Amino acid sequence: MSGAVIIGAGPGIGQAVARRFAREGLPITLIARGGQTLRAVAGEVASHGASRGAPHGVPVVTLQADSADRAELDAALDRAIDGHGVPEVAVYNAALVRADEVGEISVREHMEAWAVNVVGALNAAARLAPAMAARGRGTFLVTGGMPEPKPQYVSLSLGKAGVRTLVALLDQLYGSSGVHVASVTVDGPVAPGTDFDPDDIAEHYWRLHTQPRHLWDREVLHTGRS
Repeated sequence: MSGAVIIGAGPGIGQAVARRFAREGLPITLIARGGQTLRAVAGEVASHGASRGAPHGVPVVTLQADSADRAELDAALDRAIDGHGVPEVAVYNAALVRADEVGEISVREHMEAWAVNVVGALNAAARLAPAMAARGRGTFLVTGGMPEPKPQYVSLSLGKAGVRTLVALLDQLYGSSGVHVASVTVDGPVAPGTDFDPDDIAEHYWRLHTQPRHLWDREVLHTGRS
């Protein structure tokens, strides 16, 4: 059974999204750079993964890869496909979040942030979206942010603007072939028990994945409960 691939499977949104899809019975593949992070998230997902027809939870596979390293990411995605087939849904949630102002960081540091925030998503889509299109269906979602740029977060503001453009480009390329490409833009700091609870945010990903084609959104903005 095809499942869900979560790239950037950290303890916040990544873990919550994985749990949300596991609850629907989808096999889960978690991809992250750190082995300890992967083990912790996998344990949480497995413990919450029971669903109808899967009383003992769903399969959870962990793959270690740096989203900014195309060879590592490609190898991990190939292993995910070998294990569960072309995914029904892929979520790119990796990000390099840091405070920096105009002129404060080096060119190299800007390129490192861009590689994680934008190019990793581009490379993941290049590996997965054509196969989804050939099958005639699939969902590719990216975690966005910064609906308005902030001068104290220059590299992140640039990266999230790049994500919005990337989603538009991928929709142009693959939308007509049945691939729903969209972003979930989170306008605030993610923390359990707040207006930006990751479990609440995860509901947007499930809704986008299950939207009828004639109602597809390309971006959802999460501003909090109020």
